[in-house]
Amino acid sequence: MNDALLALSGVSRAFGGLKAVQNVSLSVREGSLSALIGPNGAGKTTMFALMSGFLKPDSGTVRFAGEDITGHEPHRNALRGMTRTFQIVKPFAAQTVRENIAVGVHLHERRRGAALARAEAVAAQVGLAPQLDKPASDLTVAGRKRLELARALATRPRLLLLDEVLAGLNPQEIAEMMPVVRGIADSGVTVLMIEHVMQAVMHLAEHVWVLAQGQLIAEGSPSVVTSDDRVVEAYLGHGTAARLRKAAAGAAA
Repeated sequence: MNDALLALSGVSRAFGGLKAVQNVSLSVREGSLSALIGPNGAGKTTMFALMSGFLKPDSGTVRFAGEDITGHEPHRNALRGMTRTFQIVKPFAAQTVRENIAVGVHLHERRRGAALARAEAVAAQVGLAPQLDKPASDLTVAGRKRLELARALATRPRLLLLDEVLAGLNPQEIAEMMPVVRGIADSGVTVLMIEHVMQAVMHLAEHVWVLAQGQLIAEGSPSVVTSDDRVVEAYLGHGTAARLRKAAAGAAA
């Protein structure tokens, strides 16, 4: 794909005898908001680690903005414009929200004053402006999720990899966070998200890849992949798709 910002070709990674990712190829279109889904243990976070440089693939290639970055260190990839968040958020607890965000700004900005000023703009983008001077340790779970997002956004990414940014949030918090993610994509940042909250996937993602046991088993629009028998069975077990069809036929009779 000529407009692919990120392209994986035949990427595999094993840990001992466990094949965590097996021969995965995909292309993320620049300017898109897409999702990588799958049951627990499918290999999704390993995929993010392979994309961003935290892990090196055993085979295959990773290309970003047309350049082969296979095995390049995360900080080099961040400088190029690929940044990721982590499912388990670990802010600098003793620092303020402003200071935490400024850490991300410092990737491209050495001046302390300029970094702190830029942190204010990023905080406003993710809804943290009223809490800039609060210690990060005082934030709620939802606040820490927003801070994790802000620190990544502060690095000025072209591609933002979001690892379950909605995990641990209640329904209201999820509803409030979804427009934030949409706003980031609308600002021109390409977003690829790992997500278990299917409400968010259905409403936000333009394209979805489904991973199960380290292999891609389906891709397409959210409505297409969620109606795919292989996807249903990956989440709910072998034979589930046939039972659901039988139940639906019985209900319609």
